[in-house]
Amino acid sequence: MSELQLFKIENFIGGNQDWFTDYWMKIGGCGAVTACDLCIYFAMVFREKKLYPYAVEKITKEDYINFSNIMKPYLAPRVHGINKLEIFIEGFNAYLYDKKKKDIHLDGIYSNCPLQNFKDAVRNQLDKKMPVPYLNLKHRDPRLRDYVWHWFWLAGYEEFNNAFMVKVITYGSIHWLSLDQLWDSGYEQKGGIILINMDKSKSA
Repeated sequence: MSELQLFKIENFIGGNQDWFTDYWMKIGGCGAVTACDLCIYFAMVFREKKLYPYAVEKITKEDYINFSNIMKPYLAPRVHGINKLEIFIEGFNAYLYDKKKKDIHLDGIYSNCPLQNFKDAVRNQLDKKMPVPYLNLKHRDPRLRDYVWHWFWLAGYEEFNNAFMVKVITYGSIHWLSLDQLWDSGYEQKGGIILINMDKSKSA
């Protein structure tokens, strides 16, 4: 079992695109929300203060919404959404570049890989205290309709004999879901995860 340190935005855990005043960000701002949450996590846990321009000691909705407007040019909503890992990586890398952060590296793994490989990647990241951005596209399970064509992030896992459960942060709250179930979407077009690594030898 591994769980990351979380942060509150007033009475919520992580951000929520429903707070946004911009219409398109409210409809399709989940990628930007995930990026904003990552920056807050890095600022809080790894002291990467360049990435979040407000106080991490007391995060307000107002500050978060203002921050989302800073992130919007990098991960703006688009017609088909941020529907590829490469789009997220490119946008977030551009933000990191502008903040002169050279020590954070992003790679992607699509869920068309074997389930065990997918689980191993999630486990390894979370054991290193790294959050795991997750892109879920179509899914055959109607119970996951709130996660269709949606970005969120993983902040923990717990393994059982017949299940690998992950702690999902989205919509301002925590949800525990089965990674096996998420991976098995039933569609050819797959989502995936972003792997984050930090190389402190290149820290600016």
